[in-house]
Amino acid sequence: MSALPDLSRRHKRRPAAPRDRASRQGEDLVEVTPRRTLPWPLPALLAWALAWSLWETARANALPPPAGFVLATLSAGLLALGSRTRWRLLITLGGFPLSFALSGLAQGLPPALWLLPLALLAAAYPLRAWRDAPLFPTEADALEGLETLVPLPPMARVLDAGCGLGHGLQALQRLWPDAQLEGIEWSWPIRLAAGLRCPWACIRQGDMWAASWAEHDLVYLFQRPESMNRAAEKALAEMRPGSWLVSLEFDVPGMRPHARLQREGHRPVWIYAIR
Repeated sequence: MSALPDLSRRHKRRPAAPRDRASRQGEDLVEVTPRRTLPWPLPALLAWALAWSLWETARANALPPPAGFVLATLSAGLLALGSRTRWRLLITLGGFPLSFALSGLAQGLPPALWLLPLALLAAAYPLRAWRDAPLFPTEADALEGLETLVPLPPMARVLDAGCGLGHGLQALQRLWPDAQLEGIEWSWPIRLAAGLRCPWACIRQGDMWAASWAEHDLVYLFQRPESMNRAAEKALAEMRPGSWLVSLEFDVPGMRPHARLQREGHRPVWIYAIR
């Protein structure tokens, strides 16, 4: 690791006025304001409030109780898809059904109806997906500076393997706005949500380990440490010379890094040149 170039000073952010990308090449990075998100637990509170509002609206309009419960639970489930971690997803999704059960309003509802929240969770995050990384997004500016270290051709094909809700695709699009960005995600509801968030990217539902990486100029990963050996085997077997493998936070065993991008307060970005 001592042979890796020291990139911490070169890529240390400093306040500056917005400028175009071409004028920044070879200079310090311009600080980009990250996309604002609601502080936790406000998203969960809003999801629960929406669910209860829909339940009361359904009752006021004489909708059958089972239909009102399904409508309210589905609304909370859709908002839960934007959760930053799986525990927040569980809390957001389970808040309305749990509070509903404790309120005493559940009398008369079919017992099988309580399987709906579990079914929503299983559909959004199937068991097979739990063997890879949990739903944990790439921060908006996590990859800033990567474009100065990885020379990609015009209209390069860039794959986010295990793209989740599309946060990594958005970070990559900021660096290479002319690239052909693609994502693959095992969970079909999360894949649909990513497609809505990133309409400029080609996102498909599928297995990132079964899909070929051979035609891509760069493959981006934000996975678990346990997945890195598998990633190394797949990259060395499939990716062509001259392409790039980039991993956020976790290094790839058995592969010598081309560089490591380490900015203060951020996760390291490991960069591998396929030869």
